[in-house]
Amino acid sequence: MNRVGRKRRSGPGQSLVEFALALPVIVLMFMALFDFARAIFAYNTVSNAARDGARLAIVDQRTTAGISHAAQAAADQATGLGLDPTDTNEVRIQYLKPDFSGPCDPSWGEWTGCIADVRVQYLYRPATPIIGLIVGQITVGSTTQLPVEKTNK
Repeated sequence: MNRVGRKRRSGPGQSLVEFALALPVIVLMFMALFDFARAIFAYNTVSNAARDGARLAIVDQRTTAGISHAAQAAADQATGLGLDPTDTNEVRIQYLKPDFSGPCDPSWGEWTGCIADVRVQYLYRPATPIIGLIVGQITVGSTTQLPVEKTNK
């Protein structure tokens, strides 16, 4: 018989080898997608927390036990991230002059016109070890600035 014109048929072992080579790449892609979705969730949560903290900061400048009510509201909004309202690296509330040239002076007797500046940051760490080695830790942050509408200090 002439074997020159015949095609060689692959056996069941070849499919298994191809699958074994492709599976880690596919799993890594799915895990990267999962980590990307978690990063988007963290960014949205931080943005909402900064917005919520600013909304309270423009009408309530009080503190309880050294914790600003606005900082507590921002941390409460981001419960999934576990932010600490006492840590100024995570939640920072400050009041600026209307021209942003420096801090607002409460001795004016009036906070109205000052700018409430609320910054919320979160240190995101990927869940997948391989992605964590490639990307590393990422600081996700958001800042909201609104003019103070009402004072109650």
